[in-house]
Amino acid sequence: MGKFGNVTQTILIRVLLVIVLLFALTIQSSCVGTVSAEKESTIELKLAHFFPGTHPAETEFVQGWAKAIKEATNGRVVITSYPGETLLKAADIYKGVVDGVCDIGLSCFSYNPGRFPEIEAFEQPGIVYRNSKVASKVAWEGIQELNPACVQDTKLLMVIATGPGDLFTKKPVRKLEDLAGMQIRATGLTAETLQLIGAVPIGMPQSEAYEALSKGIVDANLAPIEVLKTWKHGEVTKYITRTPFLYNTLFYVTMNNNKWNSIPEDLQKIIIDTTLKFQDEVGIGLWDKQNEDALKWAVEEEGMEVIELPEEEMERWIKAVEPMLDKYIAEKGEAGRKAVETARRLAEKYNSMY
Repeated sequence: MGKFGNVTQTILIRVLLVIVLLFALTIQSSCVGTVSAEKESTIELKLAHFFPGTHPAETEFVQGWAKAIKEATNGRVVITSYPGETLLKAADIYKGVVDGVCDIGLSCFSYNPGRFPEIEAFEQPGIVYRNSKVASKVAWEGIQELNPACVQDTKLLMVIATGPGDLFTKKPVRKLEDLAGMQIRATGLTAETLQLIGAVPIGMPQSEAYEALSKGIVDANLAPIEVLKTWKHGEVTKYITRTPFLYNTLFYVTMNNNKWNSIPEDLQKIIIDTTLKFQDEVGIGLWDKQNEDALKWAVEEEGMEVIELPEEEMERWIKAVEPMLDKYIAEKGEAGRKAVETARRLAEKYNSMY
């Protein structure tokens, strides 16, 4: 009986040990599964853009947005930035998003001429944008309203704009006639605009403009005021003629459609809500902040003179560039006409608000 009892006790102990071992293995498996599931649920996104790593477009805009998305999703969505064309060249970014080379892209629509016909309306001269807030609000609301086919191959998340560009010159420009024969650094659409107002456009990238101005190869530049400080053009020019109707550049932030569709619906909603809030609080005023800082620096540190065109004179300039809008509408047809009307209507609305 004693022997039987010992055998029974041994069996029970072994059974208990097996149960404990199985329980431990179950717990371990569960933990591994949880860690694995957490790892799988983290969505990592690559963002490509062309701005230098020190530019506010990277340090304030991209990094600020990435941080906001990570916090809003409790770390389930992580965006890694590749600035300075380290992943894709500026003109290749949109196609790179479409093809899945990167998940998200930030670049200019204008780097792909003809690719975004309706959106070109928001960059045409002759439409007044008082600042980047106005230009950004007009662009985003207008594109949402028009819903053009040209951006349906990606998930458009944000659109922001530089707003007006101004003339930085060595000689004062107070009236249209002062531009006659003046050599001004320009590219693309801006070059055609300058020809209409009597200037001589000289094609070159922004990176070469400082040397060209300092050596007298060009007499002026047309660009957002921020270049006076960031590119140091305030050192080689003396006058700023405010021209809020000659220049505007739109930037997009967009995501690969397949990547977007793979994100769970709850996270999609969080991303949209967070992004719209960030665009409104940070994105639309990004260039205003830089422009204001640069203008203060140019006037106080470099002694530049600011020239404000009288209303009558401004109307002369706007009338002079009207052929650009006429040409655009003639080429784009009804879609172009509707896009221009939308841009004008929204510009009038937001110019009175900001």
